[in-house]
Amino acid sequence: MRLNGLHIVLVTVLLGAGALTASAQFKQDAFTQTYADTTLMEGKDTTDKLFSFQEFFGGLSHKREARIGTLFAGSTVFIGSYQIYHKQYWKLPIVYGGIGAGVGLGTYYTVKYKKSVKAHDQSLEAYNEAYALDPNTPLTVSAVDTRSKTLGICMFGMAAAVYWATLMDGAANYKRGVYPQAGKATIYSILLPGLGQAYNGEYWKIPIYWGCMAGATHFLVTNDINYKRYKRIHNEATTPGTSYSGPISAETALYYRDVFRRYRDYSIVALVGFYLLQVIDANVFSYMLDFDMSNDISMQLEPAIIEPLDRYAIASTGGRLSQTSFGIRMGFRF
Repeated sequence: MRLNGLHIVLVTVLLGAGALTASAQFKQDAFTQTYADTTLMEGKDTTDKLFSFQEFFGGLSHKREARIGTLFAGSTVFIGSYQIYHKQYWKLPIVYGGIGAGVGLGTYYTVKYKKSVKAHDQSLEAYNEAYALDPNTPLTVSAVDTRSKTLGICMFGMAAAVYWATLMDGAANYKRGVYPQAGKATIYSILLPGLGQAYNGEYWKIPIYWGCMAGATHFLVTNDINYKRYKRIHNEATTPGTSYSGPISAETALYYRDVFRRYRDYSIVALVGFYLLQVIDANVFSYMLDFDMSNDISMQLEPAIIEPLDRYAIASTGGRLSQTSFGIRMGFRF
């Protein structure tokens, strides 16, 4: 269709009217449009609220529903709360028994190890005193029970593993069959980095985060070793009465000690940063799993009757009400 001069004038007038009254149209919508659609979050667990004792204990008494974040925070202190909320009481003896046995045996073996160290020091002191009187005194120093130390560490590790498994079991059993849950994805990533991404189906992100954290851990260990090395050299070179004759001077050792200490601190920050990033990533993308963008991307123009501002708000119009305007309404679909 060819446009003549009259068509061009009409289009210009209509567009000008729409431009002159565009602010009125937007202000009108401010009184009628609902911007926060709360129905989108109905039935979905969130992590945007702080811990509530009322909600936590109400959930344990089965009088109300509790959010996964509240249950997780409470279960870190009140062990077994998850299982009580899910009415899986048969798991409580396993939880308390495993943690209690680990802590009890770990304490027993640790005390036993410390006693062996104390006995070793006392026997060594007694031997030194006897040797000073008689160099032919036979060596009768008791050995340190390193086996008890190893067993103590293993028992404490077992208790920690049961504690971790308790939290993981509670998160996994929370609203089974409901997907997605941003709170569950977040808790998964807190307990095991990368598990939240697996829950969201974004498996390709797991090697990235694990690689970044492994790299940060590598530099943390390496820088800490070098820091301790140059710290030891600096202490030896600056301690009065020592005959240090190493190739590294005290000034050089001090410089590298400070450099590697700074690099070690940077590595700690990087490791914590990557850990927090994967937790945030799991939370954000879990919210976006059910976000659907339509393939119908279009623009629509249509005539519109625009009510004046003073129909909806108090405005100074010189004692007269503004007249209804005519313009063009523009809408986008995406």
